[in-house]
Amino acid sequence: MVILLMGVAGCGKTTVGRQLAADLGWPFADADDFHPPANVAKMSAGLPLDDDDRAPWLAAIRAYLEVRQARGENAVLTCSALKERYRQAIVTDPAAMKLVHLHGSRELLWSRISSRENHFMKSAMLDSQLAALEPPAGALTIDIAPPPAAIAATIRRALSL
Repeated sequence: MVILLMGVAGCGKTTVGRQLAADLGWPFADADDFHPPANVAKMSAGLPLDDDDRAPWLAAIRAYLEVRQARGENAVLTCSALKERYRQAIVTDPAAMKLVHLHGSRELLWSRISSRENHFMKSAMLDSQLAALEPPAGALTIDIAPPPAAIAATIRRALSL
């Protein structure tokens, strides 16, 4: 099984994902690490990515998932996956993937992003991500207000893990 934690910047994907992976003893991967350098440079300049920028990134994420699933390995993956077509591009086997949408208020997201240091995602990009977000049908939707350990525990309970 692969658990895909998705949502806009500031929702805690990486923090919750690391906690969840540690709790389960599963490998953790962050989709941010799959971005080519040109994407990181563009986002660092405060510019949102377009679909042409995303294509090699999504392909790299899918390749990672294909290897995990071919080996029968569990994993926790974090990825914004804001649009349905992005989720379709990376999901190799819907039956083997559990989609978890981390969701919170704009105010909480804004406060988290604004306090970040040395991260390529800038707070001004939050509105573009919120506008692009297509909430996933059938996903487990989790409120991000509780502490990360509590969120991870809620996910484990909801997925019977």
